[in-house]
Amino acid sequence: MYSYDNEIQESVRYLGSDKALECVKADAYWPKWDSPWWHMLLLYEMGLVKHVPEKIVGQYIATLNQIPLKIFPILPSDMPEGIDPYRGSPCHCQLGNVYQVLAAWGVDVDAELPWIRPWFLRYQMADGGLNCDNDAYLVKDEVPSSMVGTIAAFEAVLLYTPRSWTSEEKAFIDKGAQFLMERQLMLGSQTIYNAAELISAKKWILPSFPRFYLYDSLRGLSALIHWANKTNYTLPPQSIRAVATFYDERYPNGQVINERHSYDGVGTILQSPTGEWIRRQPATLFPLLERVSTLGEESPFLSRQWADANSFFSSNKIDFKKI
Repeated sequence: MYSYDNEIQESVRYLGSDKALECVKADAYWPKWDSPWWHMLLLYEMGLVKHVPEKIVGQYIATLNQIPLKIFPILPSDMPEGIDPYRGSPCHCQLGNVYQVLAAWGVDVDAELPWIRPWFLRYQMADGGLNCDNDAYLVKDEVPSSMVGTIAAFEAVLLYTPRSWTSEEKAFIDKGAQFLMERQLMLGSQTIYNAAELISAKKWILPSFPRFYLYDSLRGLSALIHWANKTNYTLPPQSIRAVATFYDERYPNGQVINERHSYDGVGTILQSPTGEWIRRQPATLFPLLERVSTLGEESPFLSRQWADANSFFSSNKIDFKKI
């Protein structure tokens, strides 16, 4: 019923092409949503990252290492003159996903890209979150962290085995988990600076596949359960009650429906024939992305995550319905 074979093969063929190699050489991220990076990330989310050809993985690593600025620029003085602020430095959500994709493929990310692992800890905010808005770090009277800026970095650090965690990394994931729990996996920021998140948070409860770098509440729930399993922490039922109740009532047969597109309305940067990168251009899709993100259709990937969550609730005797 859920055969994506033709579309998968088409993406894999593209990733093995000279065109894809040239695209990655030009930029490891742009354009959305059909550069090699998005094909790689989607295959990872589908559990098929091993299908990504080795040649493009090697080029992808090389391109990342050529990024001119390997810090997140906060002060104006952090950005050297002549560096493109949109392409010259990555952000937290990008690197969080990069770490996961490459590690799942089999790359020793810490050896090949040693500047990524310490990145996440460096930019965690006081409440345990992060924010991909540079100016958020200059706010003094509140902590305007972002759920979108946090989730991929949190997932990435969770990949490390507990025995390899430094005390700082353990503190990072514990603070990140507290951040998710305090937000009950679905609440937007209460800050003035990041008030816009209250609007976007209204959509988080609706499942979306793929997520790419964005957030929905099932993604947050899955990450929180992963943390609880790794740390033997007993999740407070009230921290997951609203989200778990929503999914339990909305999908009583366990079949989770794709109800929104994470990528809707997001433009891109495109390279012109002359080599100039132009902002605010319309983004394009590719067949596999269109196929697996069909609205109103059950997503086997989301259903599997919800089934895993229910198994966790059962094995840990968490009854969110009784609160």
